[in-house]
Amino acid sequence: MALQCGIVGLPNVGKSTLFNCLSSGKAQSANFPFCTIEPNVGVISVPDERLASLAELVRPQKVVPTTVEIVDIAGLVKGASKGEGLGNKFLANIRETDAIIHVLRCFEDDNIVHVDGRVDPVRDKEIIDAELQIKDLETVESRIARVQKQAQTGGDKNAGMQFGVLSRLRDALVKGQSARSVSFDTKDERQFARELFLLTAKPVLYVCNVDESCASTGNPMVEAVRAAVRDENAEILVLAAKLESEIAEFESYEERSMFLTEIGLPESGVNRLIKSAYKLLSLETFLTAGPQEVRAWTYSRGSKAPQCAGVIHSDFEKGFIRAEVIKFEDYIAYGSEAGVREAGKLGVEGKDYVVQDGDIMHFRFNV
Repeated sequence: MALQCGIVGLPNVGKSTLFNCLSSGKAQSANFPFCTIEPNVGVISVPDERLASLAELVRPQKVVPTTVEIVDIAGLVKGASKGEGLGNKFLANIRETDAIIHVLRCFEDDNIVHVDGRVDPVRDKEIIDAELQIKDLETVESRIARVQKQAQTGGDKNAGMQFGVLSRLRDALVKGQSARSVSFDTKDERQFARELFLLTAKPVLYVCNVDESCASTGNPMVEAVRAAVRDENAEILVLAAKLESEIAEFESYEERSMFLTEIGLPESGVNRLIKSAYKLLSLETFLTAGPQEVRAWTYSRGSKAPQCAGVIHSDFEKGFIRAEVIKFEDYIAYGSEAGVREAGKLGVEGKDYVVQDGDIMHFRFNV
């Protein structure tokens, strides 16, 4: 599933440094605005400790993690919705992503210029929010102009529904609220709202980029961001991008683990970010385990067994018969598929089974 998270923020907040930590592809990082012009794309493996546990038992020829794409998008400035800076390019690039990782600078450093002259992460957040909201308002108002007459005549019920959705979105955007803050009651309303592809409807993860001394504790700027996004139903992650770049330089897992222990972090911020981005996209993982490979597969939360079979191959979904399901904890407890079978813990599920994160699946099909 080629789903993407776009890293956004004002210039010089640490976006490209963070991207370089995430990806083997190295984005240019420099102390001036618009260092990133064309978006950099990295395919990032999603850390999953369950794969290593299964591999110890199965001893496969290879282990294949699942992935998510991270896109480093050009820094935005005030006026982007009117084409300032690289505004038009920024807005086009972000529209193509499925979720937003919004990096906020929460550290002071006289050697790194701030595009507005003073560090204030809440103001920075509001600048980007406002630019995206202005662009969304233009989209909504143009659609309203098309459906309003149809809705008012009453001859087209669908136009009436659309006008109601658009009106609610317009009211929110005019108040400086993002589209994702508006909820809808019916399936048709939700579907129409999704089809508008509004920028502020995308799920968002705020990443507070702090200095090394605050990597585990945060700081007053982080708390100000928490207060500002309290009603947004958004996630917040605190990390030190400069520190993460040092962690990324270690070649072995053991060296990284020792360094993390020394600085008092249970897990790298990059790992936490990738996991959070994955969840932000409403994605989960099912597993397959055999002598050839142990593999993680991405599916959308709430998918049923045939849909997940189709993730492996379309023929699996077309000819789906049943799914044999082992819970990850049972596989580890009994040591093998045979052990699970003997213990009577292997489940046989039909087409209505909703797959759970961490399920170990074996699909039966016939085409």
